[in-house]
Amino acid sequence: MSTHLDAELLAHLQTWQGRSETWEDLLTPAPLRALSATLDREDALPVAGTELPPLWHWLFFLPHHRQSDIGPDGHAKRGGFLPPVPLPRRMWAGGRLQWHAPLKVGDTVNRVSTIESVTHKAGRTGDLVFVLVKHQLHNAHGLCLTEEHDIVYRPAAQPSDPVPAPVAAEKHATWQRDITPDDVLLFRYSALTFNGHRIHYDRKYVTDVEGYPGLIVHGPLIATLLLDLVRRHTDLPVRSFEFKALRPTFECADQRILRVCGEPDAQGSTIRLWAQDHEGWLTMQATAELGKPF
Repeated sequence: MSTHLDAELLAHLQTWQGRSETWEDLLTPAPLRALSATLDREDALPVAGTELPPLWHWLFFLPHHRQSDIGPDGHAKRGGFLPPVPLPRRMWAGGRLQWHAPLKVGDTVNRVSTIESVTHKAGRTGDLVFVLVKHQLHNAHGLCLTEEHDIVYRPAAQPSDPVPAPVAAEKHATWQRDITPDDVLLFRYSALTFNGHRIHYDRKYVTDVEGYPGLIVHGPLIATLLLDLVRRHTDLPVRSFEFKALRPTFECADQRILRVCGEPDAQGSTIRLWAQDHEGWLTMQATAELGKPF
C-alpha cells in the first residue's frame, strides 16, 4: 500500500473532522482490582463509591470489534469512527486531561468522542498524520472529565530512515521508581485494556514487520505509571495532566529497566514527570497539577 498522501486523499481524511460517537459504560470494580495487581499495589478492594484513580478510566469504554474486523496489526481495520489513514504504524503520542468531578465505581458514564482535527506533516521519514480526538465523560451529576487524545500515523520503517538523536533524561529526581516492563506486564496491560495491537506482545511481528528492536511498552501504561508515582507520594488528587511520548520504550526480553521520575515544585502542587529507558534516554515527559479533594 502506498504511503504517499496527496491533497485529494488528505481532504478525504479530513471529512472525518467533526464526527462523534457516544458510548455508555458501567464502572465496575473488577478491572480496578486487576490493574492494582498489575501495578504491584496493595490497594483496598474497590467497592461502590470508590473513586477511580487518575487515568484508570482507560479500563472502560474498550473497543469490542469482531475478530473478522481486526487488521494485520491487531487493531481494528481502518475506517469507522477514526479516519482510514493508509499509514501502517499507529501510536498514541500524548494527551491532555482535566478532571472536573470524580468518577466512581458504580457510576454509569457516557463518553462523547469527537474527531477535532486531522492534520498532515512531512517528517524525516515521510508523511505523518495526526488525529486529535476529544473525549468528554459524564455521569449522572454532569461532566467529570475532558480528555484530548493525540494519535499519530507513520509510514513503515526503512533501513535508510534517519534515527533522531535521543535526549538524556535528568539524572536526579525527588521521586523515582524502577519498573521492569517485561512481556508479562505488557501482556497483562494489553488484556486489561483489550488492546490487540501486536507491537506489545508479538516480538516476531514488531521486529520483522514494523522494524522495531523489540516489544514496545504502551504509552498509556507509562503515563499511568507516572501518575501512580504521584499517588505513592501524595494524597492530593490530580486535577490536570498532560503527557507527550518522545521515544519508544522497548522490553527487548532482557530485563531492561524503565524509570519513572517526579519533581514537585516548592508548593507541591505542580509535578514535573518523566520516564527514561535503561540507557537514560528520555522517553516521556508530563506535568500533573494537583488540587484539593472534590
